Amino acid sequence: MILPSYFKWSAAALGLVAQVCTAQTYTECNPMKKTCPSDAGLAQSTFYTDFTSGDSAFKRWNTTSGTVTSTDQGAKFTISEQGDAPTLQSEFYIFFGYVEIVMKAANGTGIVSTLVLESDDLDEIDWEQVSTFDNQIQTNYFGKGNTTSYDRATTVTVSSPEETFHTYAINWTSSKIDWLVDGSVVRTLNYADAVDGYNYPQTPSLIKLGIWAGGDPDNSDGTIEWAGGQTDYDAAPFNMYIKSVKVVNYNPAAAYSYSDKTGSYTGITSSNSTASLSTSKSASSSLFSSSKSVSASVSSSSIAYSSGASYVALSYAGFALAALVAGMLHV
Repeated sequence: MILPSYFKWSAAALGLVAQVCTAQTYTECNPMKKTCPSDAGLAQSTFYTDFTSGDSAFKRWNTTSGTVTSTDQGAKFTISEQGDAPTLQSEFYIFFGYVEIVMKAANGTGIVSTLVLESDDLDEIDWEQVSTFDNQIQTNYFGKGNTTSYDRATTVTVSSPEETFHTYAINWTSSKIDWLVDGSVVRTLNYADAVDGYNYPQTPSLIKLGIWAGGDPDNSDGTIEWAGGQTDYDAAPFNMYIKSVKVVNYNPAAAYSYSDKTGSYTGITSSNSTASLSTSKSASSSLFSSSKSVSASVSSSSIAYSSGASYVALSYAGFALAALVAGMLHV
């Protein structure tokens, strides 16, 4: 979460926000603390979902909370009453990559529409649109679950995000992260700028899409203030639509494993073996909770980090944004 610049925040309010963020960030098995099962990877370089195409569009997605339906505007995420927080989560992890969604955010007060990349050791990259502020969207990141400060976020001006579809993207490499709106880079985070890389998101991550009520009256005062006020459920339903998702996995593999407990990308190994992989359909109800999707015993080989435009141009051949991504990638 990030704090709108025009609010004056007390230490108490900031503390309340921190408590909520900590509670929402969860992992079933943290590989920095113990040995964990391998993560199911995306073995192909590219992946595309057209959420207007019907129920078949959800083939590689788990609904971890609520109900998400396919409509002619895309996947429909609806908050109808208190407690609703519909969420989709990819069945696979990616290890550095490009993720793009075409989204129309929800309206109302205090409703948060999100795209989140999150790893097992709580690396996180966020897009968040808070409905109260209808001309902006927020970026944020966390490394290894570090919530000691909340000064990492930025606010980006965007035209009518609740009435108009916009394209939001994350281009994530081992050297930098770019956040893009409608093809234009609006923020860049370099590896060295995140505590010399320690707080830089760098481990295999799930893709999570969903909405939740930051303004729910049961939330802390700090969270409600951040969300711009209490959510009025009498004004429901609040709908977010995601028309499509494009993914380029810069290190495609069937599985990813942590070879050590450092949380560094250099300790990640990959395997193209599918032996002993079993995808779990169990899921958590929280948007920010991480559900382990694979239990595996596979042989591992070190990932070769590809570099330069040639890899992305090849991986992204089927996508219209090949030139853009190719020009940006420095893995």
